[in-house]
Amino acid sequence: MPGPCNSKKKKKAIAKKNKKKTSAIQATAPPEPPSLVHEVEPPPSDIVCVAHEPPPKSPAPHVQELHEEVLPIIHDPGNGPRVRDVRGFLTSFFAQPPSLEDPLCAEFSQEEVLQMLCTTLPEETAIVLWYNKSRATSRICPSCRRLYRLGDILPDLTDDGENRINETRSPLLAREQEISGLCSPVCFIVASFEYPSAIKTTWGRTADEIDDFTWDLLNGPGDGQGDKGLSLLLKMARLPDLGLGQLCLPDIDFDAEPEDQIHCRENYERDKFS
Repeated sequence: MPGPCNSKKKKKAIAKKNKKKTSAIQATAPPEPPSLVHEVEPPPSDIVCVAHEPPPKSPAPHVQELHEEVLPIIHDPGNGPRVRDVRGFLTSFFAQPPSLEDPLCAEFSQEEVLQMLCTTLPEETAIVLWYNKSRATSRICPSCRRLYRLGDILPDLTDDGENRINETRSPLLAREQEISGLCSPVCFIVASFEYPSAIKTTWGRTADEIDDFTWDLLNGPGDGQGDKGLSLLLKMARLPDLGLGQLCLPDIDFDAEPEDQIHCRENYERDKFS
């Protein structure tokens, strides 16, 4: 006959059965996935961390170097183009080719002539003289470096004549432009500064048109070192051979009679090979 003891036993049996089911479910449950958070480990002590260094600064270019790279070969201050870089000008399209159809220009256009001029004049002055003598009409003024052509009406270089053009030209100015390339009376005075007494008698004249007194003045004191060789160019440009004959053959008197010149040349050749 059932009583209070049987009901308690039945409850204990049910509780025990439920406990076994729970433990079985826990035993068959899948393991939890590993955590995705990783702890950062400090680097080993033997690893050296190199500090970041900025790249070395290149030295700033000198002002003169900057000008040489940036400034153009030719510039125009307002009264005509000027040649800044004479050596660079020769290889540019601004330079006229030598006038080989003219026998005298073709003779002066040889590279050997330029090399001989460079032994006597500063390089840029020698190039200007060589360019002017090997071109029929193109000219570079040796003083102000103005680029022009024979026959051009050039603006005045004086302050009060910046915007004024001389419509009339002196015949002596045209001759001087052809002979030396000096483009104006101002530039001629600058080139003949060491010989003030010979300015009027030299202006627009070649060697055979200059008297002996003027030549004595031109050959007087004055080494031309302070004027970039302009005074020497002034004299050389008037000679038919630019004075190169006297430089290369100093023992020959080119003012002597032709027979005496031949005799001097024979003696020079004999002494040279003896």
